[in-house]
Order: sequence, then C-alpha cells, then structure tokens
Amino acid sequence: MKASDAQRLAGSGPVAVDGAHNICGEPSGAGVRIGLVCARFNGAVTELLLAGAVAELDACGVDRSSLTVAWVPGAFELPLASMRLAASGTVDAVVCLGAVIRGETSHYDFVAGECAAGLREVQLATGVPVVFGVLTTEDADQAFARATAGGEEGPRRARGADAARTAVEMADLLRRLPPASHVPDSGAGHANEGT
Repeated sequence: MKASDAQRLAGSGPVAVDGAHNICGEPSGAGVRIGLVCARFNGAVTELLLAGAVAELDACGVDRSSLTVAWVPGAFELPLASMRLAASGTVDAVVCLGAVIRGETSHYDFVAGECAAGLREVQLATGVPVVFGVLTTEDADQAFARATAGGEEGPRRARGADAARTAVEMADLLRRLPPASHVPDSGAGHANEGT
C-alpha cells in the first residue's frame, strides 16, 4: 500500500457519537503486562519486529519487568504458546511476531492461514487480546522493509511497533469495557442446536 493511500484510509481517529457512551483504548501502558511470542524461523526479521515492539512498549510506558518473551520454532507454533500465556493470567495481551515469506510451494498458504486462524481462536477462547504481528510477504525484501518501517512506500511505523501499540490499546479498552457476563463458546461445533 502506498503511503498516500494509507494516510487517506486512516481517517481522523475514533469518532465520538453525541449522547453515547464512547469508549476507546489508549496507548497507556502503566501496569499493563504483555507477552511477546516470537518465531525463530526467519529470525532476522523477527528480531527486528521484536526491537520495534519493545521500543513502542517503552514509549507507551510498559515496564520492561512486565514483559514475557517466549520463542517458538516457527509461525505455526505461535498459537499454542500464545494460548498458554493468555490462559495463564500473567498477561493482559499477547503480541505474536514472525515472518512467513512466500516460496515456490503452497507451504506459505497453509502456515500463514493456520497461524492467523489459530491466533484468532486463542483470543476468542481466552478473552485476552492476541495481536497478529506476523508479516506475510512475497519476498525477504518486503519482510525487512515492513519490519523496519522503510520501503518504497515511504516511512511508516514498523509492524512490530504497530502490533505492540495495538496490544496496549486493546488491554486498556478491555479494562474500560463492562465485564463480560458470559463469554460465548468459540468452538465450531454446536451439536445440540435445534434438539
């Protein structure tokens, strides 16, 4: 996406509705506990994503002693480690970092899709924000550009930093929202429906 398109699509931010109770998460990290789950495969890219994430967490005021960093072999393993962290009660949000780069086989499609689906399931099952900071790119040059906020499209915030900020905002938003009285089952099966 071109920088001009990104700016055009971004809008002005949250729009307050007159008379409504407007709730928006802020990038205020005081007291927020963040888990970072990082894939070692394509590790040079992941290390850049992690550096960007940690720098953004510092900027948001998250205390480094409130960070837990776990490393998994690859993107396919991110959901399992994220589930363990999210279910542990020791984190308010989880940021998943990695890079899946298209190759000459369909392996990319399976890994990227299953990773995304697995992370979605973790956050729905646990109620803990799980942020998809996994790059899915056509080649290594794109991966490095997105990990470092460079590239032909012009400067922008690096993907690791974006993911970290999203995690802090979502943790804050969930603190502001009313507590859930019932968390729906995120499982696919509803065998007893209609009986």
